[in-house]
Formats: sequence, structure tokens, C-alpha cells
Amino acid sequence: MADQNKPGLFEKGGKLYWLHSSIDAFDTFLRVPGTVTRRGAHVRDGIDLKRVMIMVVIALVPAALFAMYNVGYQTAHTYSLDWGFWNMFWYGLLRMLPLFVVSYLVGLGIEFASSQIREEEVNEGYLVTGFLIPLIVPVDVPLWMLALAVAFSVIFVKEVFGGTGMNIWNPALVARAFLFFSYPSSMSGSSVWVSKTWVPSLKGVDAISTATPLAIAHDGGVQGLSDAGYSFMDLVWGLIPGSTGETSVVAILIGAIILVWTGVASWKIMLSSIAGGLLVGWLGQLGGGIPAYYHIVMGGFLFGSVFMATDPVTAAQTETGKWIYGFLVGALAVVVRLWNPGYMEGMMLAILLMNTFAPLIDHCVVSVSIKRRAKKALTA
Repeated sequence: MADQNKPGLFEKGGKLYWLHSSIDAFDTFLRVPGTVTRRGAHVRDGIDLKRVMIMVVIALVPAALFAMYNVGYQTAHTYSLDWGFWNMFWYGLLRMLPLFVVSYLVGLGIEFASSQIREEEVNEGYLVTGFLIPLIVPVDVPLWMLALAVAFSVIFVKEVFGGTGMNIWNPALVARAFLFFSYPSSMSGSSVWVSKTWVPSLKGVDAISTATPLAIAHDGGVQGLSDAGYSFMDLVWGLIPGSTGETSVVAILIGAIILVWTGVASWKIMLSSIAGGLLVGWLGQLGGGIPAYYHIVMGGFLFGSVFMATDPVTAAQTETGKWIYGFLVGALAVVVRLWNPGYMEGMMLAILLMNTFAPLIDHCVVSVSIKRRAKKALTA
């Protein structure tokens, strides 16, 4: 007769207990375990980390789907290929799928190993990071470079700080920063935005330089965009070269509505970031630059404002701090665009810099509030 008190294979004392973190992660991925709080002084709610992360992934789906179509569209348009909608979409899907596979295999592999070493459960935080990284890089970035960037980000930005919820910078943006500073030729320039790797008819054809609208606007303004064949509505719909998931304003706004409606992300950060970008863009416009609203629809500005700056772990936590934090993110991003000719996209650097200062912003907000209340108490 079996010993009823004998621990299970993956329970403490079992032969394979050392794998319990991984087994628990797979066991609870699509279901909620029965061991939930039923009494006592605990908050009982229908929302948890898993549901929050899944909601962000759902909000990212429109941008990801459009990215797949746009990858095919840019290839067909650049090389004058006679492709229909589904040809473009399936081509983009096949080109982007390896990016997602590498992002999740490398990132989750490190997360699982770290959880086993620390004997902790695997958190769901990387579900979002792993989905974000392929959307903020060029489609033709070499997979080995992407793997290095993901490994660097997960190890040195998340795990050394204690894992999910403990990092002080956005891991996805750090992965992009690693690629940008380590392999700039694969992340910038005029020939990294269009894929032709898997087109048999293009074997032996030289790459065609394809500058992003942001680069064109920096050098030639609105007239340069017009000469290149880009209208304002092209920028809004997203049928332009750029990092895979950052081009479509419409797809990003759909994601923003989902995040705000579900209460997952802060609308204050989104709105204040846009306000900061518009203000600095207006100042640049007075000096002969492009109209301020162009900055919002070009590059990674809107994607960063909606999905990266609002990261609840690395953003400001106080309500007033969110307004300040978001405004500075948007303002700094456009400052870099206007006055740094060597690097035209400033959103990545702006968010990482403000991630660093977010705790200081919250500290100042709380200190001012305490002093104000103390003054009122003394007056009373």
C-alpha cells in the first residue's frame, strides 16, 4: 500500500523537487490553482500579475499584426513585387516569427534557470518583455545579436536585481539599447529596415537604402517627406519603414484604449508624454523645424509613450509624479530629435533616463506633500 504521507515527485522532499518552479509555471500558465486565499485579512480580487501581463500582450497584438503586414508591404513596395495582402502578411509573419522564438527561448530559459536556482516560482513578467523586444527592433536584425541582447537584459537588468518587479530600467528598452550601442550598423542607417532575405527572386540583388521618415524629416523637413512619397496619413496608418511594431499610430492607439479601459496602464503618463513632446516640438517648429504633431506620429514616440513609459515597475508611482515623469519623457525625446543630429530617435534614451529618476520624482512629490500637510496642521 502506497504511503499517503510520501511527498509527490515535484513536492518538497520529492526526487524532482528541484524542478518544482518550472513545473509550477507550466501547471498554472492557463489556469488558476485551487490553493487560493479563502479567509483572513487578505485582498481578494479577480486581477493578478498573470492577468495584467496577458492584458498587455493582448493590447500589443494589433501592433504586432500590423507589423507583420508592413514587413511584407515594405519588401514588396521597395523591390516592386506583385504581392497581394496575404502574400505580404504571411511573408511578414515568417520573417518576424524567428524574432519572437529567439526572444522567448532565451529570455524564458534564463528566467526558468534563475527561478530554479533561487527556488522561487517563475513570474509572468517576461511574457510582456518577450513580446515587446521583437516589436522595437529592425526585422533583419541578426538572431544571434538579438539573443545576446535578450540575455544581457534579463540577466543584468532583471535577475541581478531580484527578478520581476525589482528592475529599475525597462528590460525591453535595455535590450534595444544594448543592440544600438554594441551593433549600431544593424540598428541604424538607411539599409536596415527592409527585409529581402527570404525572397528567392531577390537573390543577388543589392540592398536598397530605405531611410525612415524620421531621418528624412530631420534632414529635409515636411518637404523632404513629401518628396519621398510620405503623406501625414501614411505616418498615421504606419505604411512606412521602421522598427517592426512602432509604425502604425492606429494600431498603437487601439492598444492604448485597451490598456486605459482595463486600468492596466496610466493614461496620465501617456497624455503628459504627448504634451511634453508637443511643447518641445512647438518650440522647435518656431525655429524652423517640422510641425510639432509630426513628432508624435514618427519613430517610436507613441509606442514608447503607450507601452514602455507606462511600465508600472519602472515608472513613477505617485499620481503627481506620473504627470511629471510622462511630461519629461516626451520633452526629452523631442529634445534629442531636434538637437542631436547623430541620433534622431530619442524615445529610448528619454525613457531609460526617466526610469532612473522616477524614484527621485516620487520622493520629491511625497516630501512636498508631507511638508504641505505639516504646514496645514501647524496653521490649524
